[in-house]
Amino acid sequence: MRTVLSISLPEKVASELDDYAQQTGRNKSDVMKEALTNYLWEERFKRTKKTLSRKAKRAGIITEDDVFNAVS
Repeated sequence: MRTVLSISLPEKVASELDDYAQQTGRNKSDVMKEALTNYLWEERFKRTKKTLSRKAKRAGIITEDDVFNAVS
């Protein structure tokens, strides 16, 4: 199922999106879908990293050597 989303962009951003889409031979919708997918993935990664970093510190895993020793 698809959901249609309309967004308002500043003129400069809209122009850059138009140029990028044209240069890459893609449509603006595909460019925005990819950009949003990447953004959401990065945000999930940051949250996961933050959560795991706290847990690792509580377990005494602070340096890369600590990580290596824990998984070896």
